[in-house]
Amino acid sequence: MLDKIKRICIGSDHAGFETKQYIINYLESEGIAYDDFGCYSPDSVDYPDVAHKLAHKVSVGEYEKGILVCGSGNGVCMTANKYINVRAALVWSKEICELARLHNDANILCIPGRFVSNDEAVDFVKIFFSTNFEGGRHERRVEKIKNDFIK
Repeated sequence: MLDKIKRICIGSDHAGFETKQYIINYLESEGIAYDDFGCYSPDSVDYPDVAHKLAHKVSVGEYEKGILVCGSGNGVCMTANKYINVRAALVWSKEICELARLHNDANILCIPGRFVSNDEAVDFVKIFFSTNFEGGRHERRVEKIKNDFIK
């Protein structure tokens, strides 16, 4: 459940700013601690700048899970997945969100702020942080995702 998470890291670009702020309001209303990696206004910023900072912190284990929001969700997801130990998932439905955790052990939730409502985004946060990895046959597959090698 969300109350078991020590601290959530969250970030967005300008296109995801409104959604991020809505999620932050939800976290605050539930007494959930978070660190905001930006952006801090709707002024234009480059999504990789925020995604790199947040993904690095998840990669090195400073945070168990994080949330990134941009217009389509694609940019922050692509950037985050460059990092070792990061499994960022682009989520646009409750079912996709649940499967990202159950089957893929995703640790960064990427939300397309321009394509989902604020209430849907909060629903994704609730699902993402309360769904445990199923393990079993999925464990082997997740191990094969590792990006800590060079070909």
